Amino acid sequence: MNRHAETLAEALRTVEDGSLLVVTGAGISSASGISTFRGTEPGAIWKTSDMALATFDYFLRDPAGQWQWYLKRFESVHRARPNPAHHALVEIESWLTRKGGEFHLVTQNIDTLHEQAGTRNLIKIHGSSDRVRCSRVGCLNGAPRGSLEIAEIDFATFASRPERSNLPCCPECDSLLRAHVLFFDEYYLEHSDYRFADAEALAEQMQIVLFVGTSFSVGITDLYLRAGRRRGIPMFTIDPAATESEAGPLRSLAAPAEDLLPAVVNLLA
Repeated sequence: MNRHAETLAEALRTVEDGSLLVVTGAGISSASGISTFRGTEPGAIWKTSDMALATFDYFLRDPAGQWQWYLKRFESVHRARPNPAHHALVEIESWLTRKGGEFHLVTQNIDTLHEQAGTRNLIKIHGSSDRVRCSRVGCLNGAPRGSLEIAEIDFATFASRPERSNLPCCPECDSLLRAHVLFFDEYYLEHSDYRFADAEALAEQMQIVLFVGTSFSVGITDLYLRAGRRRGIPMFTIDPAATESEAGPLRSLAAPAEDLLPAVVNLLA
């Protein structure tokens, strides 16, 4: 643990007046009680659920069934609170900003733990569980720019009797509401909230990239890996299940993020 913390702290010091990109996946939130998607633990979402549930095609065929699945998932997400890894990233952001550097965080997670912890420079590339949007493209509350706070939507009737007729509808056009997340059969550019153009631009700006709790199974991580290798910049991944690697373009640090990142903060102080 100490060796990993020293390695990462030393790397961060080299970018004090440069640009650090942190990319987080579901693994960073596991210590907050949120199951990962493709992780090794038995509760990993895509070990127990059909990935077809998280598609727009499935929403069109069975919106009630999809909303039942998402609302159950959102129960644990909305109860969760930031863990030490989230708070440590806020400390690293503050430290780097004081040094005159740039901190950017791109998360694949739809939870709100980074916001709760206080991260300022954040891109939620896959959407957010605290918002919903109209399913009709072009609606004021739908893609490409609109959304609504989920707290403003009454799901009580649907929860008591989960039928399509009881699903909440858009207050603007009366179309069904959908989760404000990137489905598997959709694209990053379908909604401005995903900020894909900003995330894409970071691939050419980053001077060091730190992956935390990701399985490298989505397009955005592939984009950054390819850019990092092409540009020859330092890349690290924190994953307790990873095989440790000191060589190659991507160095693996096999440690829990909630332990390692606070240790790094202590070394930077």
